[in-house]
Amino acid sequence: MRGVYVVVLVFSWFFFGHLSEGFSQSAKGAEEEVVTDKDSTSNQKNKYKELLEKGTWSNGLFNVIRQKGDYFFEVSDSLMGVDLLLVNKISSVPYALNGHGLNKGMAYESKMIRFYKDTALNKVWVKTINPRVSSPANDAITLSVKENFVESVIESFDIEAKNEDSTTVVIKVNKIFDGNRKSFTDLLASTGLGGGIQTDLSKIEDIKAFPENIVVKSLLTTSVSEGGPALPLSIGITLNIVLLPKNPMMPRYADKRIGYFDKPISYFSDEQHEIENREMITRWRLEPKEEDEEKYLSGELVEPKQPIIYYIDPSTPPQWRTYIQQGVLDWNEAFEEAGFKHAVQAKEVTDEEDFDIDDVRYSVITYAASAQKNAMGPSIIDPRSGEIIEADIMWWHNVMKAVHMWMRVQTGTIDPKARANKFSDAHMGEAIRFVSSHEVGHTFGLTHNMGASHSYPVDSLRSPSFTSHMSGTAPSIMDYARYNYVAQPGDHVTEITPEIGIYDKYAIHWGYRWLGLSDPHDETAQLNDWIRAHENDPLYFYGPQQPDIIDPRSQSEDLGDDAVKASMYGLQNLKKIVPNILSWAAEVDQDYYQAAKLYKGVIDQWVTYNGHVVSNLGGVYINNTVAGDKKESYVPVPALKQREAVNYLIENGVKPQHWLFTPDLIHKVYAVRDAPDGERYYSPVSLMRTYQTNVMYAMVKTDRLARIIDNQVLVKGGEEVFTAHDIYDPLFEAVFQKTEKGKDLDMYDRMTQKNYVDVLTVDRLELLKKTKENALTDDHREFKNIHYTYIPRVSDIGSIQHAELQRILKLLKKKRKSGDRDTRAHYEDLISRIEFNLKN
Repeated sequence: MRGVYVVVLVFSWFFFGHLSEGFSQSAKGAEEEVVTDKDSTSNQKNKYKELLEKGTWSNGLFNVIRQKGDYFFEVSDSLMGVDLLLVNKISSVPYALNGHGLNKGMAYESKMIRFYKDTALNKVWVKTINPRVSSPANDAITLSVKENFVESVIESFDIEAKNEDSTTVVIKVNKIFDGNRKSFTDLLASTGLGGGIQTDLSKIEDIKAFPENIVVKSLLTTSVSEGGPALPLSIGITLNIVLLPKNPMMPRYADKRIGYFDKPISYFSDEQHEIENREMITRWRLEPKEEDEEKYLSGELVEPKQPIIYYIDPSTPPQWRTYIQQGVLDWNEAFEEAGFKHAVQAKEVTDEEDFDIDDVRYSVITYAASAQKNAMGPSIIDPRSGEIIEADIMWWHNVMKAVHMWMRVQTGTIDPKARANKFSDAHMGEAIRFVSSHEVGHTFGLTHNMGASHSYPVDSLRSPSFTSHMSGTAPSIMDYARYNYVAQPGDHVTEITPEIGIYDKYAIHWGYRWLGLSDPHDETAQLNDWIRAHENDPLYFYGPQQPDIIDPRSQSEDLGDDAVKASMYGLQNLKKIVPNILSWAAEVDQDYYQAAKLYKGVIDQWVTYNGHVVSNLGGVYINNTVAGDKKESYVPVPALKQREAVNYLIENGVKPQHWLFTPDLIHKVYAVRDAPDGERYYSPVSLMRTYQTNVMYAMVKTDRLARIIDNQVLVKGGEEVFTAHDIYDPLFEAVFQKTEKGKDLDMYDRMTQKNYVDVLTVDRLELLKKTKENALTDDHREFKNIHYTYIPRVSDIGSIQHAELQRILKLLKKKRKSGDRDTRAHYEDLISRIEFNLKN
């Protein structure tokens, strides 16, 4: 009879979804009694009473119950199907991970979830969804939208208990927080560590309940083996379950002409002929209070309904707190452009009840004791609308080391305060204020505007009146404009630090001005008008960060509208620093480590200038245009500017730079780099050889030559055309000038020629390899709305490189008997290398 009962049970569930309460009789076999739904409910209510009596309760979004080592959530029916956000953060790390940049305060995984009660199966299901689509409720296509963008189940829980009227259920949650399951937090995959959690060495440390969120702290342990004994790693994490607003904030649509982080959304409707794809900018929900709406719309400044509040991590050294706070508060002037006063606040943590740095109710500037030289400003986003609900600014202690070097090599010649091995707290504090403002800007939704600095004429950066009036080095603090390396001693420029500028105020106005509308589509005309009002003013130019530099106006660390001129001024300052490295940095009875660091900083700055200049070769000015603005979308960098760039690179990068690599100081100082395994010192001549190769390769690399060839069709009639020969001819003349005259070559001459031939042969072999492997395919490079392709087997690049090697070979064979013994041996070596390459 037991077997017959099982068949009936499965048959009934399959056809009717669940058993009716009336079906409570079972066959009696071996004195077995079947538990009915009524009995199950009774047991669950008894379990609830037991938890009330013996458990420790904490009331909040979910009531949290702890009984011995078990944790339970009491979830009410009112929260079933409600939008919640999971947010995972790092709370503590061991030494090994600290050194790799994983630190307390970093968010690593978030997703939207919903809970659902299943009375038939006595379970609670948790599902996740990516809310990237929308459609009108009454349109026919909405049915298809619902069926084609469904939720996915990530977890299930047995219902352990119910309250008296069954309006809440209790579920045991240990498995999702103690390392047994990855559904709510997948720490190892999200952080790239890999491997698995050792559950016997992991635990839940605490769970707190608050009215709109739950905070769960766990300690998860894993181990990593990298060719040696397994290294144990115990990582503290904090998981937040956050109640999202019942009514999502109205989105604001992104525009490529202004820089905001964004989230994609697609609209479906019956009226469409194609899907409408949009991006929602990420921003805080800043709105006037209801009683102030008319004042606001009439142009009066009002306080927002809810200001943006940042808390300073209590572990922040006291001397820096005021500067970090001021970097936050400086943005209030920008928010006044959007109609809000006192919109941004910065507070120190005092006696806030239940304050937890990992609680997403608090936006915190987290101070990390780490060797990382960085800071960053990510945010937690409501994926339905782009609303920023919390910000996580990471401030690594050693960012001051990077700032110190920037200021030293960029402003040391014009500012005596920037020359010391250790700055005064006041001088470092102003730098901290700048970094604070930049990172806070990211948490308002602003992306980098690497094109902002291009709007200032280079020579204007040498003007005290201009730099004072225009706030430092660029019209946006969201550029990586850094410090004024253009100004020269005697210019009397004092405003050398980036500040919040014209573009930043404009961007905040564009993103945060409240229009009082209910549909984001209704805002687009006004938003467009605000951009069009400034479209011809270079101070409002937006140039996004590029993975590979195609538009040379938008570069990191550069200044001004002419990279060659700015870099020349920068070199003049570097050449003044080198003779002073020992007097600035060497300390009595100490080794030369500080001087070695400064020396490496000067070399790195020189490399940066080379990078700024070389980006002009094959460069294209890419404008985010719209119909009617009378702008061209793609404009090749003028031929004259590219030729100036070639001359600069030959004189200051290709030819041996004795002022930098063989000055008198190398008898005491080699450049040093701090590495995880200790200090690394570099031979100056070896560095010269390496960086010379890098400059040459950057000038003639395949991607750049492909753009130069393509750009020829963009040049208008009557304008000069820049070709690959405009690079190769000056390089040939500079590298082989002594050979053509039959002179002896010294070690640096031979090094330069070997580097050049090596660059040509290695690049040619790479190209031939691609030709053989991808004969019927095309390789490509892409940035935003510009896409370059080339097919190696039909590209002119290989032909040009072949011709250049033939030209060099012809000269070397002609001059192989000239020069001294070392020169002749050098020529024979190069001839062999080239001939071998041309045969393969």
